[in-house]
Amino acid sequence: MAGEMPQGFVYLRDIDPSIQQDMRYAGSANFVGHAVPGYDAAECVLVSQAANGLKAVQAELKAKQLSLKVYDCYRPARAVASFVDWSKEPDDPKRKSIYYPALEKRALFPGYIATRSGHSRGGTVDLTLVPLDSSAPSEGNIQESTAACTAPRESRAPDNSLDMGTSFDCFDTKANTEAAGLSEDERKNRVLLVDVMSRHGFKNYDKEWWHFTLEGEPYPDTIFDFPINPRE
Repeated sequence: MAGEMPQGFVYLRDIDPSIQQDMRYAGSANFVGHAVPGYDAAECVLVSQAANGLKAVQAELKAKQLSLKVYDCYRPARAVASFVDWSKEPDDPKRKSIYYPALEKRALFPGYIATRSGHSRGGTVDLTLVPLDSSAPSEGNIQESTAACTAPRESRAPDNSLDMGTSFDCFDTKANTEAAGLSEDERKNRVLLVDVMSRHGFKNYDKEWWHFTLEGEPYPDTIFDFPINPRE
């Protein structure tokens, strides 16, 4: 379904402007290296039930001096198609060394990148925990890093996230939520994220510590393709 934003979808900023947004696919600080089709604004769009669920999570986190930060929310179907097209292009050695250092590009589908994404239903979100009142890094600062997403925190691309053991969009077994070999702090931060999200109705995808889907989402069988436009 393409066109204007359907009824029932909202901008997260209109529901809870205190939730940080670091929308990686609207720019070039991502595994494909450019803005992705359909991301015409760096805005998180979700079904209203998911947005209000995040608002409840945020209220709980503020008491701990923490905040949510979203990396990706609703994803137009055209963006998913562009990822499939990207998979057929020759490797960019720098992007490979950062985002999928231990895998061949063909191994990313469908285990890590779905050909039909739950994000396109509007109830799935990629996010992390950050200290309250911290600031997201600039796109330029992220792109200056050449370290693998699995490298120690001090080496990999800057992020104001609590240390989760990998960066966002790290296509590696270390990104599995219950991966072996994590430090105690990394493990505790992942458990905290999963626990607070689950209390408010979100289920984690076990291959990606950052990936959550609202249980009982309103459009479980519908794939949308409307573009993400600037808020009016």
